[in-house]
Amino acid sequence: MSDTTHDQAPHVSRSAYVYGFLLSVVLTAVPFWLVMNHVLAPQATAMVIIAAAVAQILVHTVCFLHVNTSSEGGWTLLAYAFTAVLVLIVIVGSLWIMYHLNANMMPMGDGMDAQP
Repeated sequence: MSDTTHDQAPHVSRSAYVYGFLLSVVLTAVPFWLVMNHVLAPQATAMVIIAAAVAQILVHTVCFLHVNTSSEGGWTLLAYAFTAVLVLIVIVGSLWIMYHLNANMMPMGDGMDAQP
């Protein structure tokens, strides 16, 4: 074997996995508790769920996938930005389509019955 360096996965301690697991449990349990006990208004609950989901994504990528700002230069940040843009396009586009489908649907009144 030669003495060339190979790309190796960073050394990760068990505490990083435990820390990630505990954060994941909390970020799952808190929104569940908020929904089941009707603690906040529906809009506030939805915002907490969205914030917990984003935090959950970050916890999983850092603690379990071992993606950080120093790996691959600036490509990690670029990948996050691209993912955020795609998710935003899908969510906004879906909401826009659903809103306008409701407004632009052809009414099916008495004069619109199908003829045999």
